[in-house]
Parts: sequence; C-alpha cells; structure tokens
Amino acid sequence: MTEVRADKWLWAARFWKTRSQAALALKEGKVTRDGNRCDPATAVRVGDELIARTPGGRKVLLVRGLSAVRGGAEVARLLYEDRTPPEVDEPPAAARDAGAGRPTKRDRREIERLRG
Repeated sequence: MTEVRADKWLWAARFWKTRSQAALALKEGKVTRDGNRCDPATAVRVGDELIARTPGGRKVLLVRGLSAVRGGAEVARLLYEDRTPPEVDEPPAAARDAGAGRPTKRDRREIERLRG
C-alpha cells in the first residue's frame, strides 16, 4: 500500500471517532497537507505533513505509516509522529481583590517586576 484516503487514515490513526466525522472535518477545511487544504479522497502517503484541528486541539503530524483499518491505540501511534510545538504558557495576570482600589506605586512596581 503506497497511499490511502485521508478520511480513512485520520480515522485509523484515531483522530476522529468515526470515518464520517473525519470526512466532515476534511470538507470543512480543518486538515491541510503540506499547506494545501485536503478533501476526504486526498491521497495520504508516508512522509506527508498534516496539520489538523482535531477535537483535542491543533496537531502537526508527520505520516509514518499507512492503514485503512482502525486498530488499537498502540497501532495507531505507529502511524504518525506528533510534531506539534509545545504551548507557551502566559504568565498569570496580577490579580487584585475586587474593590481594592487603584494600585499604589509600590503595587505597580511589584506588578511590573512579576510581568518581567
């Protein structure tokens, strides 16, 4: 097997629960291959890079294997390499109690020190 339909591969790799949900996501433009929008019949090959907006969040995937049938989670993990960059955590905003009034000069300096 050198290629498989995109909807079958996304379903087999367990990014959507059903093949019809995967096909709908493809029709809505939630999946791109090498920068181009995919449709359900798009051929996926080993080495392709897919960017998918899944129910679990945005994923950047490198296709490592092909399958047209859905297997267990261990088998599904062998089909792709997750290249999603780690999320950058924003520092928490300085919290003030409601009704505490305007920050003093000392408070403002402390807030600026915390923010960096």
